[in-house]
Amino acid sequence: MEKIKLEYTHHHTVANIFLDDGKGNVMDHIMIGEIQSVLDSFKSDTNLKMIVFQGAGKHFSFGASVEEHQKDFAAAMLHEFHNLFYTLRDLCIPTAAKISGQCLGGGLEFAAMCNIMFADKTANMGQPEILLGVFAPAASVIIPEKIGYALSDELLITGRTIGAEEALRMGLVNQLFEDKDAMNAGLNAWIEQHIIPKSASSLRFGVKAARVRFNHILTNFLPQVEDVYVNELMETRDANEGVAAFLEKRKPEWIGNIVNQLEED
Repeated sequence: MEKIKLEYTHHHTVANIFLDDGKGNVMDHIMIGEIQSVLDSFKSDTNLKMIVFQGAGKHFSFGASVEEHQKDFAAAMLHEFHNLFYTLRDLCIPTAAKISGQCLGGGLEFAAMCNIMFADKTANMGQPEILLGVFAPAASVIIPEKIGYALSDELLITGRTIGAEEALRMGLVNQLFEDKDAMNAGLNAWIEQHIIPKSASSLRFGVKAARVRFNHILTNFLPQVEDVYVNELMETRDANEGVAAFLEKRKPEWIGNIVNQLEED
């Protein structure tokens, strides 16, 4: 594997997946494919009690690849990325995210899919997609279920980044730690107390039951939001301009016209 690492702990009952591209742990199609392959392998692992996601180095993830948000690649990228969410839904294995540093865009979407989110005080979280003239499909469905519409609407519409303490107050993060070492120790103790003594089979039924509403919403609404992104948003000039401006490291020039702007040229 090129961009993730897999380690087992607690007598092979806890799988630790490290996002690791050597930089900002950008979730491009290579990393997404590697995560998908590992998750698929868990389908036959009946002893697994928890999956823990974390970023190697200082950051969880800078997000999904902006290059792959371009119009020609967006449909395939979102399809592959969202398949990770559906796979986690079907596995029903308890999941946790350990967040340090930047956890933005697709990185936060992926972390928010987890049952438990732990963070240290270096963590910064946000959905800045709107700053590029696009939006975050999975976050638009998942974040409201985590923290409610009043708080999620603001994050999704403004694209602002929040620190770990604000995320804790919002209820987005379950526990906050002073630093990464303390977070590692804290999650390990939490797993030892709350996960390891339990039946792997019963934990999966517990997750399935606890998320019956969440999974219904994910299953029914994420495909709709993905369709809006691919077939409506990406047909506008501003969405393509925003992505292009980011890649070209310049300020975007918004037009703000109605949809189908690309055809008007």
